Amino acid sequence: MVPSGPVLPARPPVRSFTRLLRWTVMLRPIALLAVGLPLASAALYAQNSPLTPRDTGPITVHAARALDGRGARINDVLVTVRGGKIVSVRANAGPAAARATYELGDATLMPGLIDAHVHPGWYINRAGALHTPRDGDTPAQSALARAGNLYATLMAGFTTVQSVGGPEDLDLRDAVNRWQIPGPRILTSITQLTDTSLSPDSLRGVVRALEARGADLIKLFASSGLGAGGQRTFSDAQLEAICGEAKTQGLRTVVHAISAASVRAATLAGCMEIEHGTFATDAELQLMAAHGTIFDPQVCLVFQNYIDHRDIYARSGFTGAAFTALADAIPKATEMFRHALATPNLRIIFGTDAVALAHGRNEEELICRVHAGQPPIDALTSAESRTADALGLGDRVGSLVAGYDADLVAVRGDPTRDIAAIRNVTFVMRGGEVFK
Repeated sequence: MVPSGPVLPARPPVRSFTRLLRWTVMLRPIALLAVGLPLASAALYAQNSPLTPRDTGPITVHAARALDGRGARINDVLVTVRGGKIVSVRANAGPAAARATYELGDATLMPGLIDAHVHPGWYINRAGALHTPRDGDTPAQSALARAGNLYATLMAGFTTVQSVGGPEDLDLRDAVNRWQIPGPRILTSITQLTDTSLSPDSLRGVVRALEARGADLIKLFASSGLGAGGQRTFSDAQLEAICGEAKTQGLRTVVHAISAASVRAATLAGCMEIEHGTFATDAELQLMAAHGTIFDPQVCLVFQNYIDHRDIYARSGFTGAAFTALADAIPKATEMFRHALATPNLRIIFGTDAVALAHGRNEEELICRVHAGQPPIDALTSAESRTADALGLGDRVGSLVAGYDADLVAVRGDPTRDIAAIRNVTFVMRGGEVFK
């Protein structure tokens, strides 16, 4: 039993590989790429894929209510979509709703949800342990498992994610963008900066190299992990070099920072987004607010996921002390989050740090946040327009507004009254294509 704090309900893990068997045709392109066949061959399949975007005329979606992603509610809503974009959002649709392409009944329609911190490359291998590069899984098996993580995430209502990061992200990002596999759009850091032996000039060079490779952002570790106490790693000069060069290159910086000292250092260095902040105090929360630093705390899912699958992660090298630290972190993170909510002008966004077996359960973090005291509408908005703005996508996604990408999600019931309704996803559209 975990000490005081929100506890996730017992749910079977998403068996992505099994669920994906029905998607064999759609997944052929990534499997072909994994075994080294030319991109042109894979593209032949994509041309005939039902996921290829197409303009078949206007699509209309009707629901009893909608949340616009910015905190407003719309009753009896009719949304018109064409060419992958939202054309109009009509309230009090009345008789016009009778002609809707998709009638969702007593459901709540929302913009697609956004998760600012995921690891789609993490999966459980054939031996029942966390995948490593030397565990014997073939490239095709790894590709399918990772595609399965993306599919599970999309089916949970998340149409955009930020991966922080892995080299496989580039192929996954591009396969999703080409409509070769079903998944959320991906922003990626490609890798994580952790080498504290590099000089500030060398770190600037690494940032430039990642930008040239196509990174959407830079991810760095300003502290060690939770098991090591989250102690500071990079010096002030190193942090300033990384975050300063990233800004010069037009890239955002996302910083792993667990201890109060690491949160303070990253904020003062001008880094843009702080992850975790488990041991941050009111002083650091106020400092982030004063500097306009974006804060993405994690309350429960990442900790509880390890604990829920203790046998699997124990086979993967997690020790008893690590599981104790994870259990102890839940009440600490929950209390820190309550203080964050009470900090004026602090920009709090939504991210889960979803790892293996947490993909497709991303919504549980929203539920924990509400249980910790965040109003449901505020929690939902944090996973919609607020995170879209933080990721530089605020003019494209995260809001139910004409001209935006047609990323629409519906859940059974009203999550503003019962946040648990967010688990009951009944409709998923990304870029105008209906997946569920």
